[in-house]
Amino acid sequence: MPKGFLIGHITVKDAGAYAEYVQRDTPILERHGGRFIVRAGQSETLEGAAEERHVVIEFPSYAAARGAYDDPEYQAVADIRRRTADSTIILVEGT
Repeated sequence: MPKGFLIGHITVKDAGAYAEYVQRDTPILERHGGRFIVRAGQSETLEGAAEERHVVIEFPSYAAARGAYDDPEYQAVADIRRRTADSTIILVEGT
């Protein structure tokens, strides 16, 4: 069965406030079976344009990843990210 992935490309504008998002989103996403594969770290944009930070979260299925993103508790926390960072969030099915 294919897995689901949430991929975030993020540039933080307010590091102090963004830290609250990171602290609060993790247990919610993990409750849905999410496992952080990539969470920030060194990166280079070899082609094109990109944000400064990258996150990849693996879920058991596409539906589980979508359920995590749609969870009202996560959406309340995601408002912190939306206020404190520029971000693109992508949902992908894969292996």
